[in-house]
Formats: sequence, C-alpha cells, structure tokens
Amino acid sequence: MAEKRPRIFSGHRPTGHLHLGHLEGTLRNWVALQDTYDCVFGIADWHALTDHYDNTEPLAAYTEEIAIDWLAVGLDPKRSILMIQSQVKQHAELELLLSMVTPLSWLERCPTWRDVLSQEELPEEMRSYGRLGYPVLQTADIILYKSDLVPVGKDQLPHLELAREITRRFNNIYGPIFPEPQARLGEFAAVPGLDGRKMSKSYGNTLEIGDSPEELRKKIKTMFTDPLKIRMGDHGHPEGCPVFALHKIYSPPERVAEVEAECKAGTLGCVADKNDLADNLIRALAPIHERRAELEADRAQVLRILSEGNEAAREIAEATMVEVRRAMRLPFSGGE
Repeated sequence: MAEKRPRIFSGHRPTGHLHLGHLEGTLRNWVALQDTYDCVFGIADWHALTDHYDNTEPLAAYTEEIAIDWLAVGLDPKRSILMIQSQVKQHAELELLLSMVTPLSWLERCPTWRDVLSQEELPEEMRSYGRLGYPVLQTADIILYKSDLVPVGKDQLPHLELAREITRRFNNIYGPIFPEPQARLGEFAAVPGLDGRKMSKSYGNTLEIGDSPEELRKKIKTMFTDPLKIRMGDHGHPEGCPVFALHKIYSPPERVAEVEAECKAGTLGCVADKNDLADNLIRALAPIHERRAELEADRAQVLRILSEGNEAAREIAEATMVEVRRAMRLPFSGGE
C-alpha cells in the first residue's frame, strides 16, 4: 500500500488579476509541491467579501481568471484539487462551529484586525464581523481538509499560529479530530512593483501574469529606476533599482552580470535597460502565455475543472464534517 502523503491547503482571493508577485511568491512553489504532497488549492471568494462586499460583480470573472492563471503556470487538476470556496458549503458550517469556541480576545489581537482598527479613516461599517472573524474562516479552510502543512511566508506565521490555537481548543473540547497545521516556510521571492514598492494590487503597481507582451512593454517603460542615475554616463546603483531586481528573476545569469557591470560603469542607459528587461520577461513568460491562450479559447474546460474540483473537495469536506458533527453530538451526524 502506498504511504499516505501529507496534505497542503492554500489559496488566493479573487480581488483582482494575479501578478508576478503571485507567480514568484506562491505559484511556482505550489507547482513544485504537487510532486510530493496532496494539494488542495482554493479560490477564496468568501474571503474577498471582507474588503469588497459592496462590489461583488467582478468576483465571478476574477475567479475564472485566477483558475486560468493557475492552470497556465502548471497546477495540474490530475494531481491537485482546484476548487472555489463558496461552492463547498462545509467551509461555512465549520467556520460557524469553530466560532463558538474561539475567544473574542484571540481575534482582537490578530494583526489583520489591528490593522483595521489603525485605519482612522476606515468607515465604521467596514469594521465588520466578517473582518474580525476572518481568521476563523481561514482556519476552517485549512483544517476542513485535515491539512498537515500550509505554505506561508514569515509574515503570515502569526495567522497560522492562531489557526493552530483554534484547532487545539476544538480538539481539547471535542476530541482529536484535526491535525494541527504546520507552517511550510519557503523561499518566497520579493518582487518589486513598477514604483519600487512591493508588487501589490492595492498599490496599482503590478505586472500581471496575463498581460500581453505589448502591455508588459508599456508598463516596464514607466518603471522607477535609480534616482541618482539621471543621464547616460552616470554611474548607477543596480542594487536599489527595481528594474535590476526583475532582471535577476527573468534574465539569464550572464546577462544579469553584464547589466550590473554596465549600469555601475554608466555605459547602460535606463531606456535600453528597460527594453532588455521587457524582452527577457516576455521570453520567460511565453510558455505561460501560450497555455493561457489555449485555456481562454476553451473556458468550458476551465469551468469543468473547477466543477470537478468542487465535487472532490465536497467529498473530503463532508467526510470531515460527519466526524465533527458526531464529536460535537449534533443531530444527523452520518445517520447516528
């Protein structure tokens, strides 16, 4: 009998198009994880409502676009479950039950809630129960599939520790139903945006996975560069230049070394440097864009993959909830 592989759960919120920060920060890692783990990847549309409850119209389109990006970069529905959070109602049921045993003080100390409270201009109606309870739904997402590991960056460790605390409390009250999810720390690339800050949808500084070559060139022309390099001949400082940071990810190593030397010597102008980066980035993304074009031409296939993933996720989720209902001595727990 084959040894049971550990399970991983992770996901993205459909609040916009995925960008190179997602590609290098999570997606390449997820693709590699499929070889050694049972993976469930969820499009967390309910989580998107914490920020966008008053503008839900784009959710369906963003959900489909995320699925296309996932498949284009190499997530394989034969090796992983790709699903939509809201289509597996057990997420909501487990979140409700976990909320009954989660102390309010645990949620109030969560970094994301403190960030909400620190925004003085944030309207009172945006300080919602959903935002406060976000970590409970996040915990339900993870443990519903009895996930052993969660791929996270160091900045997300406090969120996972809260999920572990909620899991421990539930298990202490009702019995050892869930494994405590452990962090799987990885090397997450820091991808700068067009303005030099971290690439983020909220900053509007992104290069999107689905951008056409023409759009990528147009955006790269606007990128910030070394503020001390004003004209040709000025000695540059590539270590602080976002264009050079993207070279290190998408250009061949030998070209990276040349760019660094030429920039420092003042023999490489910023316009030529950006054109060079655009060429190398477009070349690196070409296989993803080719696969994306195939998927966009057959969106029925994408929806079918999600539908099949939802069904597979429901089967696992319902088996878990039968155990939970039985442990909590709730009615209708698997016919008992």
